[in-house]
Amino acid sequence: MEKTLKRIHPVSDPEATYFLQVSWEKDLGTGFGLLLSDCQCAWTGTVSEADVSREAADIEMDRQKYVEELRKALIAGEESAGRYNFVIS
Repeated sequence: MEKTLKRIHPVSDPEATYFLQVSWEKDLGTGFGLLLSDCQCAWTGTVSEADVSREAADIEMDRQKYVEELRKALIAGEESAGRYNFVIS
């Protein structure tokens, strides 16, 4: 299993710092787990392969392109910094 951890500052609260851990087996297209923490509380969730396919279809995006955008937003390093915004609600 692979994992990444990245620090995020959501646009909904730019002064706050959260840590986002993403874990996956093969690639994000086969599903992945999420852990979000503000160092006081933590929230977890899972996204299934079916969820990925459904979301790509809902926004009418090619599935492989959608998976690549997920990779950039959730696990890519500095090359995607500033390109994706996070909102915590």
